[in-house]
Amino acid sequence: MSFNIALSGINAINTELDAISNNIANAGTYGFKSSRANFAAMYAGSQAMGTEASSLTQSIDVGGGVLTTGRSLDASLQGRGFFVTRDTSGAEVYTRVGIFSVDKEGYLSDSFGRRVQGYAALDNSTALGAFGDLRVPTGQIPAQASTTLNYVGNLSADWTVPTVAPFDPTDPQSFNGSMVSVVYDSLGVQHSVTQYFVKTGTNQVTVHYTTDGAAVPTTTVLDFNTNGQLTAPAGTVTLALGTPTGAAPLDLDVSYAGTTQSAGEATTTTNASNGYAAGTYLGLQLAEDGGVMAQYSNGEKQRIGTLAVATFPAEGALIQVSDTAWTTSSASGMPLYSTPGVGMAGGLTPGTLEQSNVDMTSQLVQLMNSQRNYQANSKVIAAQNEMMQSLMQAI
Repeated sequence: MSFNIALSGINAINTELDAISNNIANAGTYGFKSSRANFAAMYAGSQAMGTEASSLTQSIDVGGGVLTTGRSLDASLQGRGFFVTRDTSGAEVYTRVGIFSVDKEGYLSDSFGRRVQGYAALDNSTALGAFGDLRVPTGQIPAQASTTLNYVGNLSADWTVPTVAPFDPTDPQSFNGSMVSVVYDSLGVQHSVTQYFVKTGTNQVTVHYTTDGAAVPTTTVLDFNTNGQLTAPAGTVTLALGTPTGAAPLDLDVSYAGTTQSAGEATTTTNASNGYAAGTYLGLQLAEDGGVMAQYSNGEKQRIGTLAVATFPAEGALIQVSDTAWTTSSASGMPLYSTPGVGMAGGLTPGTLEQSNVDMTSQLVQLMNSQRNYQANSKVIAAQNEMMQSLMQAI
């Protein structure tokens, strides 16, 4: 029996050496999780039968180091979960390697050509749409006409009523200050809207407007209380800016909420309109919430979807496959889908990659222990062989 017992030890150690050598070989593999061979004693009734490598334990819950790459389509997960991909056969494969790119058909794919799974965007918002492949629209986005303008500033209480009247946009002596805003029509053509502020009474400023230098037949009276807070108008002011050539009528809702009248210099803190010109697709980048953002030449970003993250009831029971990935088993349970940072899913860090979690020092120590144990079991076989030879010589 001592031959068989020692042989079982050698076989078990060979399995352990396979695990150790695989760990060492993958010390530089992104997203790799090390494994450990577990030994168990074997008995036939009360008779010792040696040992066996009863299982392999994966260190999936141990995170690897984070490598900053700066690449906009690299990402790592900090915490639980896996990126979800689908291979050419349609099977889902799970990975911690967040190296993504757009394939020739316009789909977001990982470095092994598997299509990344996620949720489609609804109306360029964070709302989650259908689950599946994420396809990137690579054409142009149409222009969007401006509909709102937000202005916030301080209209100095030190202003005095201009000595020149009536208001004349060509005469700086007839107004106290001005501000130019950029807006777009339905064709994406840029226009300038200029506001002229005229002190017209105690705690009162009247605003005149021009569009591309042409007067707008609308004025707005801004009233302030004794604390310099705006009291009127209570809502937005609608400006009819006319109909640009070939475009739809351009109407603009202007909000002055937050504007004040205090002593000192006149300042502007917000001067922003919506709308934009047509834009050409430039590329993608990932957001911390898992959003896949398309960038366009007009400076706009549009969410095309959100990366999905899968967690499992028993992640250690997942089956390792090639290309640093895992598939489900009966013991792992079915995947639970969410998005980065939601529920049990770990947070996403764009521009980084998760490195292998192999502790090289620990692996080398285990390698030396395995070598010693292998030599000891070999010594048992050699000793038993010498004893058998002695017995045969005695006979």
